[in-house]
Order: sequence, then C-alpha cells, then structure tokens
Amino acid sequence: MRVIRLLPRKADEMKKVSQRKTESSKQPLDPQIDHSVGLVQTNYFHFALPPNELILEGGEKLGPITVAYETYGKLNDQRSNAILILHALSGDAHAAGFHRREENPGWWNNMIGPGRAFDTNRYFIICSNVLGGCRGTTGPSSINPKTGKKYGLDFPIISISDMVNVQKHLIDHLEIDQLLSVAGGSMGGMQALEWLASYPDRVKGAVVIATAAKHSPQQIAFHEVGRQAIMADSHWKDGYYYGGHSPVKGLAVARMIGHITYMSEVSMAEKFGRRLSGNGKPHKFSIGFKVEEYLHNRGDHFVKRFDANSYLYITKAIDTFDVSRGRELYEVLRGNKAKVLVLSFKSDWLYPASQSKEIVKACKLAGVDTTYCEIDSTYGHDAFLLEVEEETHLIKHFLHKVSFEQGVIGEYEVREYAI
Repeated sequence: MRVIRLLPRKADEMKKVSQRKTESSKQPLDPQIDHSVGLVQTNYFHFALPPNELILEGGEKLGPITVAYETYGKLNDQRSNAILILHALSGDAHAAGFHRREENPGWWNNMIGPGRAFDTNRYFIICSNVLGGCRGTTGPSSINPKTGKKYGLDFPIISISDMVNVQKHLIDHLEIDQLLSVAGGSMGGMQALEWLASYPDRVKGAVVIATAAKHSPQQIAFHEVGRQAIMADSHWKDGYYYGGHSPVKGLAVARMIGHITYMSEVSMAEKFGRRLSGNGKPHKFSIGFKVEEYLHNRGDHFVKRFDANSYLYITKAIDTFDVSRGRELYEVLRGNKAKVLVLSFKSDWLYPASQSKEIVKACKLAGVDTTYCEIDSTYGHDAFLLEVEEETHLIKHFLHKVSFEQGVIGEYEVREYAI
C-alpha cells in the first residue's frame, strides 16, 4: 500500500485557484482551448420490460426501467478503455461538456476531457443517472405503467446495490465485458465500492473518493433531518404531490442542511465571514448574513432541478448502504484483483479521512493493491469537486498504471511523489 500526502497551498494561492475554478465553470470556452468535450447529448437505455422486471435487493420487482447516460471519448477496438463515472446525491448523467442552449457545463467538467484526469483522448467515459433519480432515469417521478400516473411513494425502496445492478445492465448493453475503472466521490464512492464487492470480475480499477463503507449515526442523522423537512412540508401530501404544488420549502431546507455539511469551518469563514447580505428585506428575521443568503440561494436553485421524493429515496439508499453486508470488509474484498485509489480531504468532516482509512485498511488486509492519499484542502467535502489539480495529478497517474498493466496503453511513465 502506498500512502501519499499533498501539502496545502498558501491562502493567497487558494483564493486565486477558487476564482479560476468559478470562472471556468461558467463560461463555455472553445473546446480546443479549455480541453472540454464540447457539445454532448444524453442517451437513453430501456430494459426490464415485463415479464422480465428487475428484482431489487428488497425483493420487489421494477420495470420497465429507463437509464439516462452520456458518453465521452471513443471506445477502442478491444472495448477495454471504458471508465464508468459515478455521481453523488444530486448529480446526474451530464458529467462533462455542454448541452445546447445551456450555459453551465457538466458537474465534473474540469475532470473529464482531452488531457484531463479522465482523458477522453485515451478513455471512453460513461456516466449514467442513478436508479431513483429524477434526471432521466426511472424514479418516483416517472410514470407507473400500472396506473398511468407518476409513482410517488408507490415506487419501491431501492439500494446502492440496485443502482449498481442497473449500471451493470447498461454496461452489458454497451457490450463492455470489463471496465478499466469505476470512479466517484461521496455516494459515487459508495457505488465504486459496490462494484468491487458485487462485480469484482468486471472492473480493473476503482477510484474511491471522500466516502464511507457505511454511514455513521451522525451522517444518518443529517439525512433524516432533511427528510423530515420535506415530509413536514404541507405540499408533500404523503409523496403524491405531482400535478400540484411541490414541497419546495421542505426540499430547500434539506438542501440548505446538506450545504452546511459540504463546507468546512475554514471555507465558510473565508467565503462569508460575518458579512451582511444587504438584501434590504424589511422582516425582522430576514436574511441578514451572507452565509444565510448563500444557503437560501442554494436551496432555491436546487428545487428547480430536483424532485423531493428522489431526495427521500436516494438519501435512504445511502443511509442503509453497508458494502460489507454485516461481515468484515476485508472478507468481502479478499481475492479482488482490481487496483484501488482512495482519496480523502483533511477538512472533510462529513466523510472524514478516518472512514477512508478504514477502507484502505480493509483493502490491505484483503491483499488488494491500494494507494491512499489524504489531500490537505480547506474546502471540506466539496473538495472532491474543487481540488481539480491535485485529483488530476493522482488520477492520471493511477489510470496510466492500470491502463499499462491491462495493455490499453503501450507506455507507462513513472512519477515521483513527495510523501
């Protein structure tokens, strides 16, 4: 096992990097200049048609199922250079590039593209919306074929294992026998672990970022408060609110709670301090501080693109996830031939480094070839979306090594790291 530690930048360097990241995420630049994959489109895969519905982990059947997915780069003749990107709670299939008439790029645009961490000149990148989502893949806001109405709470309980099972069907549809790697942060990291546990013969590598093998009581507690906020909204109506007012107030509060956990104390202090918002609202309890204004803006933005029931189902799937299935994790991973890169961030208190180290320890005990890096960052959990330079450095090297050993590329550059 290799352990790598990256040193923090100075405060003035952090501000410059943060400004550069913010500017680059908003402007659709020339793909030849900013290494973007350019214009992309979402594809759809349909399967599990009756009577061949998908049997979920809980025993219920679900079908038909639609999967929204995007691809970037080119699949080689051997079909051996495919990497599956796994999104977090609020993500979707649109991981990179730009959709027509949309200003913002995909959620991991700075990491996917020519010359980037997931280099589309070398690899065929796939990203799909998870089961239970609301961005094109079947979820509670989809039409229930038995009633002709949206599922609501008639949608069955799902798990991370079910999400990965659906992804496997997509990979089968694309006629890819083995993935060069899976990669994801937060809930995406859980899916990567599930791939290692459930389909070890289908993956050659895994990039596991800022995640846990199972949630702690504190992590479950934050999600439960968010769920209660949604269900306490009078417009939720036991999950059958479609066609009327959505529980936007409850969902906005849930998202506000989430954003508090995504940031560190240092990043909040640097970003907001105790500065006043100056919004001029007359109410005694109007938004007074910049941090309050930020949270309200994040909540208001989120409800425009996400479904409240999907939030309930997905957060429950995250909370009930336990890749070890009650066993010792090293026992589940024993015999796994995949190479694993585990990344954590020093200021991430939502998914602390200690949980990543537990994964690394289990991999070591199982004899899995594992590299671990704890990156010094002040961004908190958001660091897995923001620390582009550090992640790119590490992931590029890792993927080059896996590719070389699998014969995908013909050269392997050895790089030195300061430990």
